[in-house]
Formats: sequence, C-alpha cells, structure tokens
Amino acid sequence: MTTAKDILLQLKGDKAVWIIVFMLFCVSILAIYSTTGTIAFKNHAGNTERFLIQQFIFITLGITVIYVMSNLKYMYFHKVAPWLFIAAVPLLIFTLAAGAEINEAKRWIEIPFLNRTIQTSDFARIALIIFVARSLSKKQDYIKDFQSAFVPIIFPIILICFLIALADFSTAGLLFVTCLMMMFIGRVSMKYIILLILMGIIAFTVILLISQYFPGLTRVDTGAARLNDFFGSEGRYQIDLAKTAIANGEFFGVGPGNSLQRNYLPSAYADFIYSIICEEYGLIGGFIILGIYMWLLFRCINIVTRCPKTFGSILAIGLGLNIVIQAFTNIAVSVHLVPVTGLTLPLVSMGGTSLLFTCVSFGMILSVSRFIEENNGVEKEITETDIRHAFSV
Repeated sequence: MTTAKDILLQLKGDKAVWIIVFMLFCVSILAIYSTTGTIAFKNHAGNTERFLIQQFIFITLGITVIYVMSNLKYMYFHKVAPWLFIAAVPLLIFTLAAGAEINEAKRWIEIPFLNRTIQTSDFARIALIIFVARSLSKKQDYIKDFQSAFVPIIFPIILICFLIALADFSTAGLLFVTCLMMMFIGRVSMKYIILLILMGIIAFTVILLISQYFPGLTRVDTGAARLNDFFGSEGRYQIDLAKTAIANGEFFGVGPGNSLQRNYLPSAYADFIYSIICEEYGLIGGFIILGIYMWLLFRCINIVTRCPKTFGSILAIGLGLNIVIQAFTNIAVSVHLVPVTGLTLPLVSMGGTSLLFTCVSFGMILSVSRFIEENNGVEKEITETDIRHAFSV
C-alpha cells in the first residue's frame, strides 16, 4: 500500500514545496466544486461535475508539468532564457494586434485545433523572470556599473512590462514589482532601482497618451473605472458581495458547499474565490490560505540562503515572489485593500493555461532545490525529522 511517505520519496526537490502544491490543489478542488454550481446550472443544464472534472484534469496536467520541470537541471533555463525572451516579444505584439478578445480585452491567442486560448502574458512574465535572473547572475562582478550592468537589464523589463500593460495593467504591475525586488536582491544599486521606478512611471504616462489617440489599444478606461469604484461609494457590487461573504463566514464558516454569495458574486471561481473560501471555512480557513503562501515565501528564502549559485538563488526567489505577490493581491482585492485587478489565486482559482504556467514556476523552484539537495549529499530516505524540517522555515 502506497503511503504519503512513499510518494514524497519519489519526488525530488524541497518536500515542503511539494506539500504546499498538494495543499493548494486540495483547496482548489473543494472551492471549484462549490463556486461553479451557479454557472453550471445557467450554462450546462446543472452539470456541476463538469467543472470539477475539468479542474481535476488541469491539476493532473499541472502535477505532471511540475514533476517534469523539477527533474530538469535548472541551468538549462539559463541557456534558453534569451530565446524565451525573444519569443515573448512577438507573442505579446501578436496578441495586441490579432489576439482573441474576451471581456473586452485582448490578452489571449487561440490554440489551433484545441479550441483553447492561452494568455501570452503568463508566458512572457516567466520568460522575463528567467532572463532577469540570468542577467543579474552574469553581471555580479560589475553589478554596480550603469552602462555594463544596469542598462542591459532595464530595457527588457520596460519592454515586456509595457507590452503587457497595454492590455493587462495588473499583470504588468505585478511583474514590474517582482523585477524590482529581484534587482534589489541581486545587489543592484538603489539609485538605479529608483531610476527604474521613474522609467516605469514614464512608460505608464506613455500608455495614458496612447489611450487618448488609440482608445481600443489599451484598457486605461477599465482601470480608471476600477479606481473610481474603489474610492467611490457606487459601482462596488463585486466588492460589497465579497465583503458580505467574508462577514458571513465569521470565524468557523458556514461549511463546505453552503456559501450563499457564490450564487451572486461574479467570478466567484476565479478573482473572488478567496472570499467564498472565507465564507465556507471562516477566518480560520482564510488565515490558513495566507499561511500556505507565506510558507512558500519562507521556503524560497531558504533556497536562496542555501543555493551556491547566483542564478539559482535569484530564479527561485523571483518566481516565488511572483506567485506570492499575486496571491496577496488577489486576497487584498477580496478584503477591499486594493482595486479589482483580475488576478487569480495561484493554483486555487479555476485554471487553464494560467494554472499550468504557475506549475512551470513551481517546477523550476523545485529544480533549484533539487540541485541543492544533490550537492549537499542529502540522503534519499525520508525520516520523520525530514518531514518536520519541511514544515519549518
């Protein structure tokens, strides 16, 4: 009989990260089954199992992706980083020009013969994080030099974030902040980081100007409407329902599948899934979700402190920060700390290609941690002490 220990034995890399993945997937299955009931009755004749099966398929594919990526040598990503970056630029331009329009936004391209869409910004942000990690690691000997170190890093960041921001400002902002933090960890001079922030502000100003002459090319109007909803007293239908759901949950929740607001809250299975989790499992469930993502951040920091290679350290923390910041942003939307962003809760919200790209990130983090284990001579046998260590910072 296969036990949890036997499964952990077959998995390479930080066992804590694997545990985090499985915990988030378990939460996802429960939450998706609960939140998709209304849409199932509206559009699929009450077939509530349809979305559960779909999510389970994506989760299975995601675990496969993580396993495959974790078994690759992470220096392989160092080699392909320039090619991934080169591929990302035309993909983003093509998406803006001829992408599939969903909810008045061009963020997707259709995959031929599969009747599925892919959000190219998900690919682009992973490509940029790998490229920035590669650039920072190669330039450590002269990282304080403006011409040789800073300039070659800054323009790829501005270019990718600018192209993403034209259609999806939230994702671009998330990626920009991630790159700033990677540069800080990579020992880039603070004055250059401040310069990068100023250039980001200039790029945003350019987007505002473009929106005046080409209003169909950007989503500035949508962003402005969301800001008005956030600061105003009207047009806050989604936020009010999300806060009502959290309030209904109190400390212990109303129980799995007993949410009332899931019947009214738009995108309860995606953007506002955290509020439904809080309603069904209470503040205790909400704090557990927060704790899981904080645990992931601590494990990535642990990888940074143990990895002897600069590229591996910056890659792991960059990918980890991107996931955790996205999670905290999604949670902040539900509790009305920031305007609505459209960002999903990683590995929990109903997934498609976005879930698979998040799994790619987890796989690369595990690839770095596997390298650390192999070079530190970690034994293959897993003991109770190892499992306890997995839950520690």
